[in-house]
Amino acid sequence: MDHVKVILRQDVASLGEAGEVVSVKPGYAFNFLLPGGKAILASEGKLKELEHHRRVVAEQVARERKTLEAERDRLSQVVLEIAAQVGEEGKLFGSVTAIQIAELLAQRGHVVDRRKIALEDPIKEAGEHEVPIRLHREIVAKLKVKVVAAE
Repeated sequence: MDHVKVILRQDVASLGEAGEVVSVKPGYAFNFLLPGGKAILASEGKLKELEHHRRVVAEQVARERKTLEAERDRLSQVVLEIAAQVGEEGKLFGSVTAIQIAELLAQRGHVVDRRKIALEDPIKEAGEHEVPIRLHREIVAKLKVKVVAAE
């Protein structure tokens, strides 16, 4: 036995990521990877099961991505208007935060976790602002927020 093929169940530093099939020395496999639950032996049946699992996950990711892209398109159409106390030169007394934006979106039927609203700093000036909402690491919606003077 020169090498043993195993399927990694979790990421192993300097070896590979979870789901990969790697070839390792028998001692490493039987003394460290298999007893620690970090890998399973790569049999014919397990390899087929792994391929099926990968296809299922890929389909699920594709469906989720489509849903998030549709949500991004809906959010990009929304224009929030926030009335705030405005002082001289358009400066706000206070600021508009991600929590306020999330609450206004929820009132309009768009439930967004406030942590996904990527507001670097609270809005402190009147006018139009573009607020990014990170729905996914690759999908970002651009929300328009108009801050106007309260009467």
